[in-house]
Amino acid sequence: MTQTSLFEAEEINMSVLKTTQKIGDLLIKAGVLSKEQLDKALEVQRGTTKRIGEILVELGLATELEIASALSKQLGIPFASGASGLLNPKEDEGLEQLVPEEFARTHLILPLSKTLHSLTIACVNPLDLIAIDNLSRISRCEINPVVTTKVDVERAIDKFYGHDSMLREAVGHSYELAQEEGFTTDGDQSLDLGRLKEAAEEAPVIRLVDLILRQAIKDRASDIHIEPFKDRISLRYRVDGALCEVTSPAKSFNAAIVSRIKILCKMDIAEKRLPQDGAFMMTMEGRSIDFRVNSVPTIYGEKVVIRILDKSPALLDLSRLGFDERSLTVFREAIHDPYGLILITGPTGSGKSTTLYAVLNEINAPSKNILTIEDPVEYRLSGVNQIQAKTDIGLSFAAGLRAFMRQDPDIIMVGETRDKETAEICIRASLTGHLVFTTLHTNDAPSAVTRLVDIGIAPYLLSSTLRLVVAQRLLRKLCDHCKEAYEPIDPLRKQFGIMEELLYRPKGCDQCASSSANKGYRGRIGVYEVMPITREIRDGIAKGVAPHTLKDLSVASGMSTLWSDGLRKVRLGITSLEELEGVVLLEA
Repeated sequence: MTQTSLFEAEEINMSVLKTTQKIGDLLIKAGVLSKEQLDKALEVQRGTTKRIGEILVELGLATELEIASALSKQLGIPFASGASGLLNPKEDEGLEQLVPEEFARTHLILPLSKTLHSLTIACVNPLDLIAIDNLSRISRCEINPVVTTKVDVERAIDKFYGHDSMLREAVGHSYELAQEEGFTTDGDQSLDLGRLKEAAEEAPVIRLVDLILRQAIKDRASDIHIEPFKDRISLRYRVDGALCEVTSPAKSFNAAIVSRIKILCKMDIAEKRLPQDGAFMMTMEGRSIDFRVNSVPTIYGEKVVIRILDKSPALLDLSRLGFDERSLTVFREAIHDPYGLILITGPTGSGKSTTLYAVLNEINAPSKNILTIEDPVEYRLSGVNQIQAKTDIGLSFAAGLRAFMRQDPDIIMVGETRDKETAEICIRASLTGHLVFTTLHTNDAPSAVTRLVDIGIAPYLLSSTLRLVVAQRLLRKLCDHCKEAYEPIDPLRKQFGIMEELLYRPKGCDQCASSSANKGYRGRIGVYEVMPITREIRDGIAKGVAPHTLKDLSVASGMSTLWSDGLRKVRLGITSLEELEGVVLLEA
């Protein structure tokens, strides 16, 4: 069936959309949800600006496709998916003028075709009568809605309007303004404070910073780097662990951009000689997102790095992080123990904090008093007492832990164990009947034991308190839409012990390649080394055996190493052999 025949197969009566039934009730009638599941979703939705459909998807109670299909059937309007090829707007009809890009992205609406005074659109929520009425006024057309999913309409909008056209337009405008208004290019020193604040609050700068943030979220970036050099600014996003350079504004805008970000964070815009830290929060597309900011002075001006913290509930689900069935079972048994010490190890950026928050999210209950001390607090968890460490006023990890012991805790989480004092208090807390979680920077699970002994913890104390050690890394996932199969050569099979006939490698397509650095990959998944402390390992720790001996004992008891867990994901086609080799050391 062609696109035209689908949309003309039946006359779409706009009065159908004026139903008083809510989306949740429609989904119950369609058999997608139960009343209890809807009540649970409504409870989660309370206090947020998210639509109920988004909450249902995040909780895993319904898929976007199920929600869109149910709406289509109940409202009697067509459904179109991206795979069907029906989300391709007709050319040469001036649709981009009828529906401005900003309106399309804000309301997730894509114009598909126009016939006389009738405009057919694809949308996620056809019951948003205010948006549809506003579009009718803007376009001066009668609106015929077609239901689709959020993922499909976002991709179609990116393809129709250009993936980052709004940011490119704002960046281009920055060069025009730099020439017309003569913004300084001599670095931050030559702008007086009054002019700097004035420039930071001008519309072009506000819009530019806003678009930089929005584009980063759209590209699923974890960090934004704004770096000044002699004759240019470098704007880079870290997407799935790889830095990708994007179109950068005029060099003369650096001071104003940095000042705008500092104003958002309530940082001191007059201080340009010392590093500063700040944070702010924004709501974008119904999601509450935290931004952590750090600025440092360079010889060409201030460099700013913005860490993006998405507080989506889906990120805090332990079962979705990448554990295999056995490791997840062992991990869950340990985190439900009444006392003991559990260590999460790995380098910076390996996902340790996400794992810890997922653990706390799972074991959180009104019957438990959970206290955390972090630097910084990245996610805010309801029902958990979270403390921000402030070393400048004496609130260190150790000081916070000492205070915790007088707060009747059941579970304690310490953001990082950096010194002997913090480690000793963690050990003491676990000895006195508390469950303690903390992180270390080590290459694998057995090395965590050596690290704690090296900083001064007695092996006999460690052996009697340590319950579990988890080492982890993050690997980029192959794009499901374009990954291609290949037959590995015999030397590779022998080197890595690969018996499978086919493996998969990245290729690259419109849906995954936001830059050449990420071509063929979309998203990341964890690889884990879960080391339970068995009787043999406990005896080995007390005797002070070497890390490789502890590793051999753990593997003998069934532990999957980081490499073996990664290789399993390679064999399943989740990631590539090249990605595994680049992140995890090949075992000798």
